[in-house]
Amino acid sequence: MSLTPEQRIELHGFNNLTKSLSFNMYDICYTRTKEERESYLQYIDEQYNADRLTSILKNVAEIIGAHVLNVAKQDYEPQGASVTLLVSEGPVAEAPEDVFEESPGPLPDSVVIHLDKSHITVHTYPEYHPDEGISTFRADIDVSTCGEISPLKALNYLIHSFDTDIMIIDYRVRGFTRDIHGHKLFIDHDINSIQNYIPLEAQKIFDMIDVNIYQENIFHTKCKLKQFDLNNYLFGYTADELSEKEQADITEKLTVEMNEIFYGKNISGS
Repeated sequence: MSLTPEQRIELHGFNNLTKSLSFNMYDICYTRTKEERESYLQYIDEQYNADRLTSILKNVAEIIGAHVLNVAKQDYEPQGASVTLLVSEGPVAEAPEDVFEESPGPLPDSVVIHLDKSHITVHTYPEYHPDEGISTFRADIDVSTCGEISPLKALNYLIHSFDTDIMIIDYRVRGFTRDIHGHKLFIDHDINSIQNYIPLEAQKIFDMIDVNIYQENIFHTKCKLKQFDLNNYLFGYTADELSEKEQADITEKLTVEMNEIFYGKNISGS
């Protein structure tokens, strides 16, 4: 619900709350040979190189209304990339009325919001199982803002920017600010789950669980695709080229891998 200026809490000085969104996505693939694995890792490395990741982070900055001060980016050998954006705020007076409303946020468009002493980062982690033919690609994006706006507004765009099998999302509000009477405020908006800010179309295709610590303003949501299509996890060939036994064996290995990532623990027998 949008608040009018009269409904807002008048603060002493500026808002010192720090709001941090951590968005972790996983892409999983099965490759039968070393050559297929190397081809997959090369493909994923090209898809998410430093230049493309920089473009994604600049769109995030636009969505939350940030002015980009500095960009540091790096591609790594043999795989991986990192990008860091240092961003600053825009004038509060120019912010539209809806900027203080927590929501999943828009896709890239003309949006002006304000923040201060903030940053946006991404790091990628391609890796593979030494024996099982499974490769995984992980991208970690962190959006940290100070002030009244929320990095949750970038969530819709981030979900649309990656072809992801599993998402693990953390949101935390740190520090405090004061009202004009000196009373500390440790959070400035209502929230009971990150799921409230995940677009409805994404909610329909993911199974989701929460692990929240409400009293500490820490929120954690895990998402895993509901539907399993083996063809989505094969690189360079399709399931109909495999025997039924091969399909069953690969499906079992992929299912174990996804469940281990989703639940954050090794599963017996894997």
